[in-house]
Amino acid sequence: MNDQSQIAVSCRKLTKTYGEGSTAVVALRGVDLDVKKGELLMMVGPSGCGKTTLISIVAAILNQDEGECLVFGHDLSNLPDLEKTAYRGKNIGFVFQAFNLIPMLTIQENVSVPLLLLNKSMNEALDAAAHILERVGLKEKMKQHPNQLSGGQQQRVAIARAFVHNPLLVVCDEPTSALDHKTGQNVVELLREIVAEKDRALIVVTHDSRIFEYADRIVKMDDGRIVES
Repeated sequence: MNDQSQIAVSCRKLTKTYGEGSTAVVALRGVDLDVKKGELLMMVGPSGCGKTTLISIVAAILNQDEGECLVFGHDLSNLPDLEKTAYRGKNIGFVFQAFNLIPMLTIQENVSVPLLLLNKSMNEALDAAAHILERVGLKEKMKQHPNQLSGGQQQRVAIARAFVHNPLLVVCDEPTSALDHKTGQNVVELLREIVAEKDRALIVVTHDSRIFEYADRIVKMDDGRIVES
């Protein structure tokens, strides 16, 4: 039996269906999943198998239809929307496949956004952004804009933004899909290094077999179920 004090995410019998009647699409069919603190878990499986739905529930972007999902002991689906948004803003980081950087902001300003949303002062947010950008090797790029960076550099900005507020859980959706092999390796090595520092948990959805070796564990999904973990 798992030591619950070491569990970051605990999902039990999660179900999710989109639509109704003959057009209904069943995305999750009773999923059970535990993610440990300090773990880099990769989630693999064919497109449409439910991976994005599952991580969206874990990250409190979606609510499940049935079942329970605890994130560091909190059932976020039962929180009022404002409390859920506040918890997510403080404790969860996201690395999106499309980077989602704001073109008119500098790299430093992009990374500072999560802290500004937590009502930190501009100076405090920019200082923290500068520190994490130095950590990911982009100190010299802070005043540039996203369109002045390579894909690998933009991905490192997205990682810096995801970690700048010291979240407990970070969720990544295809973080290396647009990167060459070496850059992808560098990105995952950086993720591993950061997630191990403070018992954070990291969930990476990926089709990129080149990075599987960096996982602590690989979970395979198919047709709304976990078929191997």
